[in-house]
Formats: sequence, structure tokens, C-alpha cells
Amino acid sequence: MLNRNRNRLWLAMLGAVLMLLSACGSNQGETDTSSEVSTADSLALGYATCAHCLTMSLTPDYVEDVNIEATSFASGNDVLTALVSESLDVAQVTYLHYITALDKGFDLVAISGQINGGSEILVGNDVPLEENDWDGFKDLIEQHKQSGEKFRVAASRGNAQDIHMRGEFMLHGIDPVEDLEIINIANPADHASALESGEVDMISTVEPFASQIRLSEAGKHFVYPYEQNAGNLTNLIVTRSDVIEEKEDALYEVVGGIVSLVGDLEENPDLWLDVLSENTSLSEEVSREAMKNSFPDYQMHLDETLAIAEMMEDLQYIQSDVREEAVEHMDYRFIEQATGKSAEELGK
Repeated sequence: MLNRNRNRLWLAMLGAVLMLLSACGSNQGETDTSSEVSTADSLALGYATCAHCLTMSLTPDYVEDVNIEATSFASGNDVLTALVSESLDVAQVTYLHYITALDKGFDLVAISGQINGGSEILVGNDVPLEENDWDGFKDLIEQHKQSGEKFRVAASRGNAQDIHMRGEFMLHGIDPVEDLEIINIANPADHASALESGEVDMISTVEPFASQIRLSEAGKHFVYPYEQNAGNLTNLIVTRSDVIEEKEDALYEVVGGIVSLVGDLEENPDLWLDVLSENTSLSEEVSREAMKNSFPDYQMHLDETLAIAEMMEDLQYIQSDVREEAVEHMDYRFIEQATGKSAEELGK
């Protein structure tokens, strides 16, 4: 792990690096970096403003002995920047942020999972494809090639849905580069109009935008891209090594609260629904539909994390093989204590 002086040296590069990422693809809120440096018995926690992430706002309700200042940010990019710049102690980001940060040498330690899933591949209403019709998809790809125009697929480059999509295509023998025209539409809020207008034929997007597309009939379901080696991994809770050194007991308390929160979300979906209702303009119908494709999960799935790192290197989203670092920077002690389970039972 690198010390904080080296972190500051790298920090100037972070903005450019994170332009490749779109954590949850949200532009729903404004970044708030006003968190004050926390004390020994308090922690500053940050999370993105997206359907997957907003339940983190409930964390303070699950922790009794630590004062948690929970702050929402416009995106996971902003959350990660705040963590690395030491404005936060704990952050909810994506596994892709975790791998990218390790590639750039940042001091990042994963301490818990949170919520996975949220990816869906949809096609335009005029595209003659049924659900999971991979043979039909390959036929369409060949037809487009013969016409001189590749089949057009959109995603937000570098986010979880982009990686899920590319991995799923390769699993089914489709080369994303050679066989398709991949179009980057950074903001998932623009995905529906691109699909409905015919600008693209297919799109890989995130909840709740996927549910909005289906329910508004702007497009139709093709596949949930979870068969590839990265599975359905999305969100991860991370901190820094200095926070572990200085506030280890507080982190145990916070992770215990997150584990309890995840359990309640599994047992009581209405708890999640209430959070979305209070913090977004989503209709109840869209919120409930989006929740069907999201999976509360405090485990940290190492094999799938390494698969993400390998895919990101293959796609040149990162410049080095960080699989060894990914193993070293996953600290299972906190969820082990919170659950009474071993690291091996928790995804290691």
C-alpha cells in the first residue's frame, strides 16, 4: 500500500482517469465535498446518487457507537475522488473503480460488498430479436456486416454494464471490436432516446434506466449479462489503509451496520422502495421493477473481481495486471466479524 504522500502525487491524475468510468451513470445529484475531517469516534461516508447506492443513506441508523456523516455525490467518480483526497473515510464505489484505482497506485482497501446486479441489455422495438436469441443476434450481425454497416450497440464506456456486456458477447463468440460498432453514450439518462430513435440497435444500461425503457416501451429486453466470468458484481465498500490504522474499531462498527442493512433490504424490499421514493422522482412501478434486477450482497467475490481486472486489462481500460493487488487489498476481517463466517464463506 502506498502512503498518503504518494496518493497526493497521483491525485492530480485522477480526474482524467475517472473520465473513463461512469459509476451507476448518475447525474441526478450534485457533488457535495463539504464533509469535515472526521474524529476518532466518527466516520465520513460517501455514496453515489443511483438506485443501487441510495440505501447507503440508511447506514447511520444501523450504527450506535460511531457518528457517521453520510453524504451523497453525483457519481461514484466523485465519491472515489473524495476518498482519495481524504475528504471521506469510507466510500461506496464500483468494482471497476476499485480496479482502476489499484492500477493507478492509489491506497484503496475493500472491506465489504453492498449491492450487485442492475445490468440489462435491451434492443430496439424494430430489431427482430427475442429474449436470449444469441443465434438470431449473430445472424443480424452478419447481415449488417454484409450491408457495410455494423450492428450498433451503445453503453457507457468503462462502467459495470459496459464490462458485463463485453464479457457476455465474448462468451457467446461475438467480438465487440470486430463484429460490432460500440457507441459510447456516457449518461444512461440518454440511453432510452438513443434506442427509441434508432440511433442504436442495442444498449447495455443500468437500473433504473433499464426498467424505464421497458415500461415505457422504448425498447425490449434481450438478456441480463451475468453469465460471463465477472458475474453480476457492481458495488463495493472501500476505505484507505490509514483509516484502518487509525479507526479500525469504528470500521468494524460500520461494516456491521452495512451487513445488517443488507440483510434488512433482502427481507424487506419496501425499505429500499421508501429510500428511492424519498430521494428520487422515480415512480413506484419503475422502482419496484428496478429492484427485481438488484441483489443486496455484503460478500466480496474475489474470483469475479479478478475476472473484472483481467477483462479491463484486455480492453485496455487499465495499463497493468493488478490481480495480485486486488487480492492483497481485499480485507475480509470486517465482514468476518460482522457475520461470524470465514473469508472463504464470504467470497475469498
